Amino acid sequence: MNHRGRLIVLAVSVAIVAFAAVGGFMNRAMAARGDTFQQLSIFDDVVRLISTNYVEDVDLDKVMHGAMHGLADGLDPDTAYLDAHQTATFEKHEAPGTGQTGIELTRQYYLRVIAARDGSPAARAGLQPGDYIRAIDGQSTRDTSVYEGVRLLAGKPGTIVRLTVLRGSAADTHEVELTREVLTPLAVTSRIAAPGTGYLRLPSFGPDTAPQIRKETASLQKAGATRLVIDVRGNAFGDVELGLAPARLFVGTGILAYRQDRGQEKEPVAVPDEGGPLTLPLMVLADNGTAGAAELFAGALQGHHRADVVGERTRGRAARQKLVKLPDGSSLLLTHLYYLTPGGGAIHEKGLVPDVAVEQPSIDFGQPPPTEDPILDKALAAFAEKKAA
Repeated sequence: MNHRGRLIVLAVSVAIVAFAAVGGFMNRAMAARGDTFQQLSIFDDVVRLISTNYVEDVDLDKVMHGAMHGLADGLDPDTAYLDAHQTATFEKHEAPGTGQTGIELTRQYYLRVIAARDGSPAARAGLQPGDYIRAIDGQSTRDTSVYEGVRLLAGKPGTIVRLTVLRGSAADTHEVELTREVLTPLAVTSRIAAPGTGYLRLPSFGPDTAPQIRKETASLQKAGATRLVIDVRGNAFGDVELGLAPARLFVGTGILAYRQDRGQEKEPVAVPDEGGPLTLPLMVLADNGTAGAAELFAGALQGHHRADVVGERTRGRAARQKLVKLPDGSSLLLTHLYYLTPGGGAIHEKGLVPDVAVEQPSIDFGQPPPTEDPILDKALAAFAEKKAA
């Protein structure tokens, strides 16, 4: 091997060792798995082959950038490799602007929509959970992390971002223009959905969600509601633990969720009493756009048998990430903690399984939403069946 090849192997090996040292992650893996050294040896062989056989001189920075992205991509969608510039930006909490589109993102080959926030530019454009964003302003998202995607969607209010969107199994993409705007906090809303049945829409979770639920529930009871349907479909917004205080309104005692950090005992999440439980019978409406705080909320009610979950399996995004610096100024945004249901079941990358499965109707791109709501209808029917029984 020539001198350049040796330098490449040395540099790659140093980077791998640095990665292995992060949080003791790879050290523990080596103790648990005897084939880890073999895998590193194979990686070393690949680098040697590239450095000695590739038709042109190798751009080491480009190779390492791709290798680090590949390591992160092998984990969950929210884990990401950040280069030195991205790391500095992350640490400074610098935002591209206050304008937002209202899209919550995950990653599956390309960037993918988890949910479009109620009343946002994305919702008005008809974006739905599961839509693939193939490009942002003409830039392919094939190698774009969730962190990068969020930054590309944000910007100065009034500016336009252009998305190339693919829905379902359709072969044709659609070009969508969204005008960024400042998004204001969303409130809980309510209405009477059927005689004796109140409907609460929770579009997001925030510090004021619990008192808003109590207020809206009192209004519904005055209007004759003796049971509640709580809709958290398409709700993927708010810090994950903000879903627990609203759950405490309906679960008077007991553990609502657990935190599970690597190598630690699971830790119950303490949530104070919210002034006495609301005892009305409940149904929770969920879909594949239900994520994060909404999953903890629904999981707490389901786990304590306070409500049946009606609809689709939820997204499975209930974890936290931490920034771990690497010696060259780059970093890993690494998932280190995830949340469990009251029964100890995993939520992250699993989702909640509905008690009553109902598919959300698919909508062709550009078509208006259907006037029928089979998930809500099924919940109302389930109430009627329980009353008859």
